Amino acid sequence: MDTLARYVELFVPMLWLGMVLAISFLEAPLKFRAPGITVPLGLGIGRLVFRALNTVEVVLAVVLIVACLILSPGTAGWVLLLVTVTVLVVQVAVIRPPLTRRSNRVLAGEDAPRSKVHYAYVALEVVKVALLIALAILLARTFV
Repeated sequence: MDTLARYVELFVPMLWLGMVLAISFLEAPLKFRAPGITVPLGLGIGRLVFRALNTVEVVLAVVLIVACLILSPGTAGWVLLLVTVTVLVVQVAVIRPPLTRRSNRVLAGEDAPRSKVHYAYVALEVVKVALLIALAILLARTFV
């Protein structure tokens, strides 16, 4: 069981990081540049994609927490993991609801102003990327 947990600790932060980078910093901005994509269509796609990403992130966080419970990554590892999970919880529970309300208004045909809350989500994505990089490095060092 320890060996499997060790591989999970090594693999999951990098997988999570790759997903966040690919979706948040590649797919999300590029979709609005595609021919024929309107703001409502882009928002509809984005809602589906980010709901799926956040669901997978929660699963990866739980798997990583279980692996860390088995192996105990030390204080620094726990701090990085718990701060990363806290960032995810804030994004999902605090920031996404107002973004969803705004996108609901746009999808209903309303001309809603640009959301400043979106910038908070992006800022937390940047923080989460930094935390996942640090976590991956820290856990990889304990792998050797």
